[in-house]
Amino acid sequence: MAKVKVGIVQMSCTADKEANLNKAVERVREAAAKGAQIVCLQELFTSLYFCDVEDYANFQLAEAIPGPSTDRLTAVAKELGVVIIASLFEKRAEGLYHNTTAVLDADGTYLGKYRKMHIPDDPAYYEKFYFTPGDLGYKVFKTKFATIGVLICWDQWYPEGARITSLMGAEILFYPTAIGWATSQDAPTNTEQYNAWQTIQRSHSVANGVHVVSVNRVGLEQQGAMKFWGGSFITNPFGSILYQASHENEEVHVEELDLSKTDQYRTHWPFLRDRRIDSYQPITKRYIDEG
Repeated sequence: MAKVKVGIVQMSCTADKEANLNKAVERVREAAAKGAQIVCLQELFTSLYFCDVEDYANFQLAEAIPGPSTDRLTAVAKELGVVIIASLFEKRAEGLYHNTTAVLDADGTYLGKYRKMHIPDDPAYYEKFYFTPGDLGYKVFKTKFATIGVLICWDQWYPEGARITSLMGAEILFYPTAIGWATSQDAPTNTEQYNAWQTIQRSHSVANGVHVVSVNRVGLEQQGAMKFWGGSFITNPFGSILYQASHENEEVHVEELDLSKTDQYRTHWPFLRDRRIDSYQPITKRYIDEG
């Protein structure tokens, strides 16, 4: 299928897990009503962004995948005939947890999951306390409407993940995300951070000739100390912005993507043709020095 309609759901969350899931389902319905065939939800959409603190009680938010949330969304996907990309807190085993995204096909089939590979540890983003790094490798999912790649938030800063997923055949890269500004920051710092975040992902489109869909949450959390900056966006395969959401509002948007543009851009800008794969072995080193 040369064209596909992609829906993004940018929303705020509360401490009520069931209410967040119900809200997400309603937003998926809204996107489907607008014609969406693939709908992407933001990172960890069933809860507040709990990684702002190291609190053992937060492990109670985790669930199996497949599990209760995927069961609910599977029924919705089948009913509406849409693909759903759902980012969840996975309990793999007792004491073993991942930041994971499940992909549900348009007939309700569970296609599998991707576990976040890059785990940050920064003030108010204490993810290493909660999440074991992914061990499934990079993944593509052959859905009814497109072959998609899914990466998660901090993964978006690493060109290697985008490259590998694209080389595996992804036609669209999806990035469920939870990133924001400390409310103590000034406006120039906020602008610089957002621009860097968007620029690195736009570069994945340019380097790989694929659409990128980045879906962030919005609203104040952490007792007002963190403002999730929204700004969800969609690019074409040469990094041009097709749509950008606001920094303030919850939004459901549907954008039609022309997947044939990948061949057009890759033919005229043949980065994949000219890759010197014989010269890239040093990239597997942590740092290149004499030690």
